[in-house]
Amino acid sequence: MTAAFLDSRDSGARRGGGPPLLRLQRQLATALGWGLTGLAFLLLAVAMVWILEVVFMRGADALKPQLFTTVTQGNGGGLLNAIEGTGVLSAGALLLAVPFGLASGIYVAEFPFSRWAMVIRFLSDILVGVPSIVLGYAGYVIMVVDLGWHFSVAAGCITLAMISLPYICRTTELALREVPMALREAGYAMGAGEGSVILRIALPQALPGVLTGILLALSISVGETAPLLYTAGWSNFMWNGHLTHSPIGYLTYAVWTFINEPFASANALAYAAAFLISGIVLAINVVARLVLRGRQAVRP
Repeated sequence: MTAAFLDSRDSGARRGGGPPLLRLQRQLATALGWGLTGLAFLLLAVAMVWILEVVFMRGADALKPQLFTTVTQGNGGGLLNAIEGTGVLSAGALLLAVPFGLASGIYVAEFPFSRWAMVIRFLSDILVGVPSIVLGYAGYVIMVVDLGWHFSVAAGCITLAMISLPYICRTTELALREVPMALREAGYAMGAGEGSVILRIALPQALPGVLTGILLALSISVGETAPLLYTAGWSNFMWNGHLTHSPIGYLTYAVWTFINEPFASANALAYAAAFLISGIVLAINVVARLVLRGRQAVRP
């Protein structure tokens, strides 16, 4: 009789959320957690708006049509060469990093316990932790000096690809792991081979997550400065189409260099370049979030 009474009390406490004091503690902890989360979000939003306001207000004089139609001329001019260079370097880095990142991510996800998968995962984690300036210096020694490419588009693209590669690899792996096993088993039951199941069933299901990783890697490459100083150099002219012996301009160099110049026109270019970089990175991250949200909305 006593045991039955205690069981009924325990079940009633579970249905009611526990004793009043425990319920109050849980409510306070929940409110505190949501309050700290909201405060953190507010601080980040204020910081982001403040940064955009500062670079926009100080670079407003340079945000004119000629900024997008003329090249940099000494301490003035526009940023057409830097905008083109940023696009060329980022696109080249993705062309190199995406195939290798997808292939390695697929292999690690499908054969997680193989020796090569463990090696790839370990090297990917190491590469993420290496400072970008170290990769830039390595690129300078190997490609610019030893191979004799000098400051060039090829050296810059390869260095940015090395920075982007581990992010694409790991996001591809995580996205493929979230594909339900039932879909794979259905493919095998229909007579599909392992390659068909991966490429025609698993990868399309994981595509939004893969695209999110690619977009995040793109935003990282757009904002890099140190590795490009060692590999891509700088040029006030438009890209001549050569991969080697061809320095190129990019937006982060304009920020790094012109902000220290004692000329108002140069400082305005630096703030305008900072505003463009911030806008590009923000747009890429918004697109990535929308893609990820769309993926979650259509998930069965």
